[in-house]
Amino acid sequence: MVPSGLKICETLNSLSYSLSVVGHIPSGLICHPDREHFIYPLGCTIIIQGLNNNTQAFLHGHTNNVSCVAVSRSGCYVASGQVTFMGFKADIILWDYKKRELLARLSLHKGKIEKLVFSPNDLYLVSLGGQDDGSVVVWSIAKRDAICGSPASARSAGNATVLAFSSCRDEAFVSAGNGTIRVWELDLPNRKIRATECQTGPLKRVITCIMVAEDDSYFYVGTSSGDILKLNMKSKLMSDYGPVKEKFSLGVTALLLLKTGDLVVSTGGGIVALCKGSNYKPIKKIKVQGGITSLTLRGQGHQFFVGTEESQIYRLNYNEFKEELIATCHNEAIHDIIFPSGTSDLFATCSKNDIRVWHTPENKELLRITIPNMTCHAIDFMRDGKSIISAWNDGKIRAFTPETGRLMYVIDHAHSMGVTAIAATSDCKRIISGGGEGQVRVWEIGQNTRKLEEVLKEHISAVSCIKIKKNNRECVTASIDGTCIVWDIVRFMRNQMILANTLFQCVCYHPEEYQIITSGTDRKIGYWEVFDGSAIRNLEGSLTGSINGMDITSDGSYFVTGGDDHLVKVWDYNAGEVTHVGLGHSGSITRLRISPGNKYIVSVSADGAILRWKYPHSS
Repeated sequence: MVPSGLKICETLNSLSYSLSVVGHIPSGLICHPDREHFIYPLGCTIIIQGLNNNTQAFLHGHTNNVSCVAVSRSGCYVASGQVTFMGFKADIILWDYKKRELLARLSLHKGKIEKLVFSPNDLYLVSLGGQDDGSVVVWSIAKRDAICGSPASARSAGNATVLAFSSCRDEAFVSAGNGTIRVWELDLPNRKIRATECQTGPLKRVITCIMVAEDDSYFYVGTSSGDILKLNMKSKLMSDYGPVKEKFSLGVTALLLLKTGDLVVSTGGGIVALCKGSNYKPIKKIKVQGGITSLTLRGQGHQFFVGTEESQIYRLNYNEFKEELIATCHNEAIHDIIFPSGTSDLFATCSKNDIRVWHTPENKELLRITIPNMTCHAIDFMRDGKSIISAWNDGKIRAFTPETGRLMYVIDHAHSMGVTAIAATSDCKRIISGGGEGQVRVWEIGQNTRKLEEVLKEHISAVSCIKIKKNNRECVTASIDGTCIVWDIVRFMRNQMILANTLFQCVCYHPEEYQIITSGTDRKIGYWEVFDGSAIRNLEGSLTGSINGMDITSDGSYFVTGGDDHLVKVWDYNAGEVTHVGLGHSGSITRLRISPGNKYIVSVSADGAILRWKYPHSS
């Protein structure tokens, strides 16, 4: 049975910007041949981002996380493969780049698509299945159909994980992986592919990347051991390898072969090195933040881009060989997002190790506050804009300046089991904090003093959310013990307690403050009377999984929810019906906010994504 409110609704397809960038997917960042865009996957979505104007287009079609991306040499086609559940077919989608449209859905592999490559003249697409599939398949792009397939590696060898096409011929490609390097020939009349094993003598290596020379005379492979092997394409024999002594730390992750014959090598240790000659010794090198997963050329090689595991994109110029950070994001779960009072141009997010402040119009990170090896659970802007207050898992409350990120003060031992929720009164004189042990604490904040006013001990488990009434005399706290408590924070007493068979994750006051709405792991949205704690209405909020985030407009007409079903939903408050649904996240949505002035909805998720949506209703 479809629950009421989910029958008829528009798609919230007005995803206006994603602040997440490529992370852990090998070769996931690709510069398009038009030299104006780069392409990368984010969860189930492919993002096409402008290099100069920072615009974004979104390709939606995958049902699970994208595992690999390829772009044809002409730039006409983009192909992407996904992960799925064991035993189920994993789709490859062929996209028309100019029209931003899905051309074909190709299904043969099971479990995961490991790698995709296009032939030089866009005749064929070759796909490699993951370790549960282990096959290589050649597809005809014109017919959108499979031509032939074969096991990717011999039974005695390990899994193949990388592919590269010949630079000149549409009938030859190379596959490699754990102890296997093969050159394949396509026999189109007989619909067969035939593999020849390459000989590397006594060397046994795990291959991580392949680069074929422009004239097809030889190809290079990078290894997890940190060296590079050079093999002859015709004889299938290794001609040389290196560096012999000082190998690249944490393995070679990507290779680029420049017109000059130089090699650009990237490593799992975050090094980008320029190598000349056959000894593979670096003549220039730079270090970036995080292990490198992608190297991609722009044009002929005067400029190239680097993507790292820590969700950073760098631009490098060949001549200066200096890095410039052009895009960044969180690479861990984001726990909270908050707008300062009265402006939609800024917002802050928090995650493991850091708090970041973003500039909404330019979609850029303005400030990063880092506390190593700590996790920030919640943040709030003081109404006067002079500080960001934050709740940390080491039991401390920390306040920082929003402009410089300077630490203003620390409240030590604020909670014994970590601070899990935080909110500030509108007069900036008090902070209400919630802890992992269930206590709610009221702090008086002076010019140079921080004084504990009261400890409220009624919750018996972690406090997940705190909201304060406009008059600063009352607040409501939600806890995963199944209670929401309305507190009088002048007399420090409980006014009302709401009980439900759920772990409460979020609570909001209606702007008129006579009702509250709650949600949590039971997937229900509850409306409650503040005066006596009675239930008014119960809505089915989600078909699968907890609802973790909720926010309401300043006039109370609409509210938004997000949770484990990865959907952003906009609800009509009075009708109790969904008006719009947004599909874009690939991880569980942890929090979401409507910006002041109802311009945007910003949602954050457990995979580190920040998505900004156009608010669908006119104010």
